[in-house]
Amino acid sequence: MCGIIGYVGKRDALSVLIHGLKSLEYRGYDSAGIALWAGDNIEIVKCAGRISDLEDKIKKLSTKNSFLGIAHTRWATHGVPNDINAHPHSDSQKKIVLVHNGIIENFSELKQMLISKGYTFVSDTDTEVLCHLIAEGKKKYSDIKEALSFAFSQVEGSYAVCVLDKDRPKEVWGVRNSSPLVLGVGKEEMFLASDIPAFLKFTKDVVYVDDDEIVCITKDGWDVYDKSSLKKIDKRTFSVSWSYEEATKGGFAHFMLKEIFEQPSVIENCTKGRVKRDVCEVFFEELEDFFLPEKLYIVACGTSYYAGLWAKYLFE
Repeated sequence: MCGIIGYVGKRDALSVLIHGLKSLEYRGYDSAGIALWAGDNIEIVKCAGRISDLEDKIKKLSTKNSFLGIAHTRWATHGVPNDINAHPHSDSQKKIVLVHNGIIENFSELKQMLISKGYTFVSDTDTEVLCHLIAEGKKKYSDIKEALSFAFSQVEGSYAVCVLDKDRPKEVWGVRNSSPLVLGVGKEEMFLASDIPAFLKFTKDVVYVDDDEIVCITKDGWDVYDKSSLKKIDKRTFSVSWSYEEATKGGFAHFMLKEIFEQPSVIENCTKGRVKRDVCEVFFEELEDFFLPEKLYIVACGTSYYAGLWAKYLFE
């Protein structure tokens, strides 16, 4: 599990991306990296360690006032946590730069195929395969959408990626399959991220990207396409009701501690207006006009599973 974020807009991209990474650090913390547009080039800074280590290294960046970039916080799968294996990764010409959350299951076969075509690999990651596959697609197709479709039609596994194309300096592209990716819609700014808290400070309007979809964001708008047909897809924008404070640690050392102390207020909020105090029962008026099921299934894992076991007795 890793965290990714992409941004294009009117703000300083570096500060937005660092903020997003800190909100996503629960998804991975063995290395981090960032890629920003710098004039006519894409400048990459990455390192092993926490996001604070990346911040120290970023001080040496020559990029100033960049308004577009992508970033990544990593939990290693393929390749040990070091500077080389940290994201973002690029093709040999540094024309395609991307960050990736997921696992490419057929990366070994793809890597051997690409090596036979003359591509050189510098990392031990499965992600680098994607950079070269997209570069190969750009040799065949002038349109980046077609190149992305070509590349990801060959990929088996899970992925959510944010992609920069040196030939398209005003755009961030994303592709998703079996890994989370959500689009944030702001005013003269757009976001792509693994999770809403990465950009909740800036906008509450979101578009959920589904499997096998390609998305493009610019400062002024967004488009979503079917990965295979490349036909444009109409998507709804949703407004989330929770605040940034509710989505963050709220001064606690970690989320588990926060959730423990939130239990009284969560129970109160969930049962508010539903408790019949005279008979000590919780009622759900929404179910009164419906046929009651004979069986309920509680699907959960981890600590939610234990909560489900407790809820089982309450329901019974």
